[in-house]
Amino acid sequence: MSVEAFLDTNVLVYAAVSGDGEATKRHRSLELIETVDFGLSAQVLQEFYVTVVRKFEVPLSPERALEWIEELETFPCLPVDSSVVKVGAEVSQRYRVSYWDGAIIAAAMALGAHTLYSEDLNHDQLYGEVRVCNPFAEPQPTTVPRSTD
Repeated sequence: MSVEAFLDTNVLVYAAVSGDGEATKRHRSLELIETVDFGLSAQVLQEFYVTVVRKFEVPLSPERALEWIEELETFPCLPVDSSVVKVGAEVSQRYRVSYWDGAIIAAAMALGAHTLYSEDLNHDQLYGEVRVCNPFAEPQPTTVPRSTD
């Protein structure tokens, strides 16, 4: 299983739940979901669920959040196992990021992604073979197109 890009939780959250002032982020997130050859991890789906049902003034219902997850599970999704945990910890120490960010980077690496779309890490930072792209930074970055194979 190999993908060109990896989507961090925040991209999915903006696609599913965003306020009036975040229409641009919602549009950009939906564009990435529709056009990019991407993968996810179980950690991303866990974080997505908790965020959209608990951390918004007008949250998604648990049922609607699960519908989103069911739609997203059609894309490659890396399970979290002990090897991802260990690599995540190593990435965290090496690059001085939180363990949770290290685990996201580790999952992107495991899926062979060269681009990690996230607003939580430094734009254009390289972590091994994975480059972070903040999809909400100006000017808009070029997306990695989904393969038609």
